[in-house]
Amino acid sequence: MAALDRSPRRGSAGHREGAAAVEFALVATPFFLLLFSIFQLGLVFITDAVAENALLTVSREIRTGEAQAKGLDQAGFKQAFCDQMSVFKSDCAARATVDVRVVAKFSDNIDPPKDENGVLDLSKTGYDPGAAQNLVVARVWYKQPMIVPALTQSVSAAGPGQIMISATTAFRNEPF
Repeated sequence: MAALDRSPRRGSAGHREGAAAVEFALVATPFFLLLFSIFQLGLVFITDAVAENALLTVSREIRTGEAQAKGLDQAGFKQAFCDQMSVFKSDCAARATVDVRVVAKFSDNIDPPKDENGVLDLSKTGYDPGAAQNLVVARVWYKQPMIVPALTQSVSAAGPGQIMISATTAFRNEPF
């Protein structure tokens, strides 16, 4: 009687021990890239919402005349903004740039400060909260670091590995 051949043959189920590991290796990179991208975009949206809310809260002091009465300057306004940034407060002072200016009318084209090449120039920002009944535009630019570098190509870039988040509000000062 012939001995039974128990060795696995090519193509049989016995040679599939590493198939799951190979399949995971092929799928893992795009999966984790997508997962980190979703987390990163979620963080950007949360940061944007917090910055918008912080600017609205702090600009209320200008609108009501409290900032003018306290003698608040650009650094003080920025500090008040950063105090409202909750979980992003720790490095807000290094990332945020504020610009407050009086405008003649809301229909004016209120472009951000740019250099001669049309690139955003944050060194040309200022702080003028105005007087009673003035029209005021308050803006904040916030540099947010990015973990997934591919995402910086689809948003406003602020340098390598960073994006620029902006928050703007316009209002008429109350008669204080």
